[in-house]
Amino acid sequence: MADRLRDVVVHDFDEVGVPRDPDPHWRHRNTELWVRRALEYQERGLDLLLTGQSPLGEVLAAPSAPEVDGIALCLVDVDDEIRRARLAHRDSGRWDSKAVDAFLGWAAWHRGHARDPRHLPEAITNGSAPDMAWHRWIDWTAGDPRWSTHVVDTTDEPVSRSVDKIEQWVVDQRAAHRSGRLPLTPGWVGGTHSG
Repeated sequence: MADRLRDVVVHDFDEVGVPRDPDPHWRHRNTELWVRRALEYQERGLDLLLTGQSPLGEVLAAPSAPEVDGIALCLVDVDDEIRRARLAHRDSGRWDSKAVDAFLGWAAWHRGHARDPRHLPEAITNGSAPDMAWHRWIDWTAGDPRWSTHVVDTTDEPVSRSVDKIEQWVVDQRAAHRSGRLPLTPGWVGGTHSG
């Protein structure tokens, strides 16, 4: 993706290192770290494409999120049985059935969260880092235009086609930002956005 898009820097959420038993505090601190990194890139005229498990609610609750010039999220998803097979193939013997089931549960939660902010918000708000600002979105509904996570289903897709879809999503979001149609631009906190 980095080779396909100009002025886009690609990072993976976990590249900063993952502890043996990551807890919500770790994820929340690292979400803020990445939001701050996005702000650094923003100052240089670059966009950050961050891959990994960053649900919209956590990104919006990060302390520095309102300073970002534009936020857009995409959930890259796959059928549970394919996810199970990929985990077994990629990390053979690493995950027991309980851990795989937890992965599948987290994926199901992501799908629900992408559709509706009211879908089990406690999955990310319970045990939260103290500086997370959940109040920014906790009363939003699925109909709020700011609550927008694009879903790319990679089930039965070759990697090249999935990459094409994600590239097109990035191009579309950048165009929406330039034309003022991106819902999560400065001012999204504390009101409705009619974008």
